[in-house]
Amino acid sequence: VQLEESGGGLVQPGGSLRLSCRVSRVPFSRYKMSWYRQDPGKERELVATITLPGPATSYAESVKGRFTISRDGTKSELYLQMNRLQPEDTAVYYCQATDRFTRREFWGQGTQVTVSL
Repeated sequence: VQLEESGGGLVQPGGSLRLSCRVSRVPFSRYKMSWYRQDPGKERELVATITLPGPATSYAESVKGRFTISRDGTKSELYLQMNRLQPEDTAVYYCQATDRFTRREFWGQGTQVTVSL
């Protein structure tokens, strides 16, 4: 499984970013997909998860109403739309896939999101 994130960058408070994660070499529908984030000196935090069927989504309390997770099965891509970004959202964001049958986990390399004036 290969996971490749993109879309990070520098944005001002109140701005928006859209992260993407391309999943390759596996059937996309086999995996529960999540976004995590980690700031230096802090533990890795689960931001959002999307599962099939449904799809069903869940979010950390800190991002509810601001972030939206989605997936496109035709492109094997995962997205995280982030609106009303705040400095506390600054972190490296990671795409994660969990095999629904074996429970094996796979991680992307991460993409930096910095929210600052």
